[in-house]
Amino acid sequence: MKYRNPLANAHGMGSAKSGLRHWWMQRLSAVVLALLTPYAVYCLAKYGISDYAQLKSLFGQPVFSGVVLLYVLALFWHAQLGLQEVVEDYVHSTGLEIALQVAIKIIYSLASAIAVIAIVRLALSA
Repeated sequence: MKYRNPLANAHGMGSAKSGLRHWWMQRLSAVVLALLTPYAVYCLAKYGISDYAQLKSLFGQPVFSGVVLLYVLALFWHAQLGLQEVVEDYVHSTGLEIALQVAIKIIYSLASAIAVIAIVRLALSA
């Protein structure tokens, strides 16, 4: 049985220097999502998207398309940070963890790029 304090075991090992930044980025993206979700839901409920022409005219408004763009980027960023945390906490095989982290970053980067292209095309086609 070890009587040594766990803090003493960790003393001198240094820090990862990324935990606090990661925590703040997760909270910042959560605040952005909390502020923009009601606006996005309100606009979609008010204007509806029954046909493509109506959707194009809605995205033709610079404020709406800018807010949706910010919302989508914050959503993907927040999801990527959350999955990164899950993988760091629950995957204990180093090789699998690295592969999952790379796959998560690639998938979310591609998804956000596709979303940005779609929003910009809708905004410019109006």
